[in-house]
Amino acid sequence: MKAEDCKTMSEVRTEIDRLDKALVDLLAERWTYVDRAWQLKNSPDEATVPWRIQEVVDKVRARAEEQSLPPALAEALWRQIIGWGIQYEEERLRTR
Repeated sequence: MKAEDCKTMSEVRTEIDRLDKALVDLLAERWTYVDRAWQLKNSPDEATVPWRIQEVVDKVRARAEEQSLPPALAEALWRQIIGWGIQYEEERLRTR
C-alpha cells in the first residue's frame, strides 16, 4: 500500500511495521558481507582502502536524493552503520 492510500493511522502503522521488518532483514543481509569482509581483510591483497567510506556515502546520498529522502539523513544513518562495521572488523581482526 502506498502512503497516500492509507486512510487511517492504523494502516500507516501497519505499513511502517512492514517496512521496518524489511529494513532489518536487509541490514542483516548487509551484515553478512561485513562479517565476510573482515575475513578477507586478513589478506594483504584485500587491505582497507581509505576512499571506500566516502564512495559508499556518496552513493547513498545520491540514491536518497533520487528517492526524495533527505540526503543528510541517509548519510548520518550510513556513517553509523559503517562505523559499527569498522569497529566490528577491528575487534575481529584483533582477536584472530
